[in-house]
Amino acid sequence: MEGTNRPRPTELRLEDRMIAETVCSAVSAAGLGVAAVTAYRKRFLAAFRLAAYSLVPIGLVMTGVVGWLAGTAFSPMAWAGFGVLGVAWLLFLTTRAVERRGGGRRERRAAEAARRAAVAPSSSGPALGAGARPDARPAADPHKARTADSADDFSDIEAILKKHGI
Repeated sequence: MEGTNRPRPTELRLEDRMIAETVCSAVSAAGLGVAAVTAYRKRFLAAFRLAAYSLVPIGLVMTGVVGWLAGTAFSPMAWAGFGVLGVAWLLFLTTRAVERRGGGRRERRAAEAARRAAVAPSSSGPALGAGARPDARPAADPHKARTADSADDFSDIEAILKKHGI
């Protein structure tokens, strides 16, 4: 008669179920925290995807998958878990639809720029390079051009000083 008090091999003990539920809850809370940080960084598509992934473990606990044999198949908590799984599924579908319509452009552009910056060799040319605006008035004598630019610079400075009453 000693064997009647032992749980059957297919049943989960209460302590085991509580540990599993605690771990699943902690994983979900951590995932939602990471999703919040990701949303704070303006990466909303990735944040929603992380939120969807992080809701799955707690949804599985709430549906009673962890303690299915304990009779939770028709409990209100189980149906709330199915609702949470439905929300996670809708988040997955929404992020996929937005991504297909090109909504993740900002994230793709940021990733592409980061990849290019990591791969691009350092530049040995001037910072403005050939794309800079050329001087509108070419000068025959570089010395005369330099003095004309200096006079323009001083006239601008004089105008600013006069404007401020100095």
